[in-house]
Formats: sequence, structure tokens, C-alpha cells
Amino acid sequence: MLLLHGFPQFWWAWRAQIPALAQAGYRVAALDLRGFGASDKPPGGYDPLTVCDDVAAVIRSLGASEAVIVGHGLGGSMAWSMPGMHPRVTTAVASLGMPHPAVFRAAAWRIGRHRQATIYARALGSPFAPDRWISGTRTVEQHLRQWSGPQQDWLDDEVVSRCAEMMTLPFVEHAADEYHSWMVRSRVTPNGWRYMHRIKAPITVPVLSVHGQEDPAVLPSLANDSARFVRGPLQLVTVPGAGHFVHEERPAELTATLLSWLAAVRPPEPA
Repeated sequence: MLLLHGFPQFWWAWRAQIPALAQAGYRVAALDLRGFGASDKPPGGYDPLTVCDDVAAVIRSLGASEAVIVGHGLGGSMAWSMPGMHPRVTTAVASLGMPHPAVFRAAAWRIGRHRQATIYARALGSPFAPDRWISGTRTVEQHLRQWSGPQQDWLDDEVVSRCAEMMTLPFVEHAADEYHSWMVRSRVTPNGWRYMHRIKAPITVPVLSVHGQEDPAVLPSLANDSARFVRGPLQLVTVPGAGHFVHEERPAELTATLLSWLAAVRPPEPA
């Protein structure tokens, strides 16, 4: 299993799930996406086509030929993309707080609540986003608090300081800005059209889509729209009281949901 974090986090966001998944018999790895945390920070390549290539390469580098891809937020978008980009290495997909990328892109430009909820993606992709929206302890804490549900006990000093420290590493601002800028540019570029064509192919592997009922960043109602892209087994789960960071706000509940889903669609191989 390969776990992909979202913004503004890094692999550490999966600290509650990694031991439980490993104890259940799964081989688990949590990846820092290109440009985040301890990963390489090249000047370019922050588009989902390249990042999905990264994910496939990491799976092979770990000695595996295939994997279950679990992602949150930005990482969830990559997880949704993997069946279309690298079908041979993707055996199942779980996405937290992120609908299918085609659904998200359409919602981000709609009039009404969908457009208002996804306004942050356009703001992060603006030319001055690194200075105003991305870096600094205060800004990172604002993102975490604004996108969380009403119960914010999970958001202690350690969580804020670790995420802020990661976001202030050299060139992380550039990477985070490039991810979101690409989302905006992709609507009018051949690269974006090619990506959208690839990911709109029917997904035949099992899919788990989890959303916090109180998610203010990505509306949970978008999950139902994602169903039209899935031809394989699909499980939709809404977590009451949780916001965007469901794996941290409700770690035990999310872990139990993952293990139950995995037992049905991808049980661990015998030791």
C-alpha cells in the first residue's frame, strides 16, 4: 500500500494508519510527494502526469509490481488518476476528501457553493500565492483550522509546528504553488487535455471514497458525482463531524474503514 498526503502536510499525516495497516499484514509505505518534505524538489514536474510516474516508480523501487493507492486531498487526486495513468500497478484506490479530478475541476468553476468551497485552489494557483497563501506557521495553521471540522482537538502544537516546518523548507513553496497553478492552467493546455482524457477512462478497480461531512474545502456532495467514472466496486463513506483531514480528525474510524474495505477487496497475502 502506498499512502499519499495532501496539502499542507507530508508523510507524517499517516502516522495513525501506518502501524495498524502493517499489523493487519499489509506492506505499507508513505510517500512525500514531489517537492514536499524530504522528496526531491526539481524546478518542474508538478503535474499529475509526472507525479503519477513518480508513484509508479516508487512502487517498483520497493520491489512490488502493484499496489493499493490511498491518498488525501492533493494525494487523493493522484490516487484517482493512477488507474488511468498506470493501470498495471494499481489494484485499488482510496481517496479521502477529494472527488474524481474531473469532478473537482468542474466544481471549482461552478457558480454557487461548489465554486465558493474550491476558491482556495484558484487562490493558491495565483502568481503571488507563495507569499500570501502558502508559507509560514500562521498561514499553515489557518489552512489546517479553516479546513478542519468543528472538533479540532487533533490540531495541537506538534501538528502545526511539523506541518509549518515542512512548508518552510527551501523550494516547498514553489512546489505547492506549481501543483495548484497547474490545476488552473490545465484547462487550456494540451498537457491538461491529455491528462483529462486519460483519467476519464472507466475505473475498473475497487474504489473507496471517504469524505468528512463538515469538510469546508471540498464539498462531500461531490463524492456522488464521482460515481460515473467508476465501473468497479465503489464504496462511498461520509464521516459525521469530520472536516477535510478525516484521517487525522477521526483516525480510529478511518483506519477501521480502510481495514474493512481492504479485507473485502484486497486481503493481505499470507506471511
